[in-house]
Amino acid sequence: MSTLSTASRSSHPVIGRAAAGLGFTQLNNGLWRVTRADGSVLGYVEQPDVGKGGAYVAKRLGNDRRSFFTLGDFRSFSEALECLRFS
Repeated sequence: MSTLSTASRSSHPVIGRAAAGLGFTQLNNGLWRVTRADGSVLGYVEQPDVGKGGAYVAKRLGNDRRSFFTLGDFRSFSEALECLRFS
């Protein structure tokens, strides 16, 4: 079952539902942590231009655990989730 925090649902109308088997938690106004059902972190989705309808960026932590690397830029939150799921 996917999880969606109340804060995410109410503060971001574009995000209607999580992809099946994935959960996400809004960390701030333009950043979400994406997890599997078992709680393991898949990565992060960021919307750099919050409020402007900008693209979403799928990211993962680097091996050094200090930096992120970008997997891609997407037009929708759900596309970024799918990238994290299948990468």
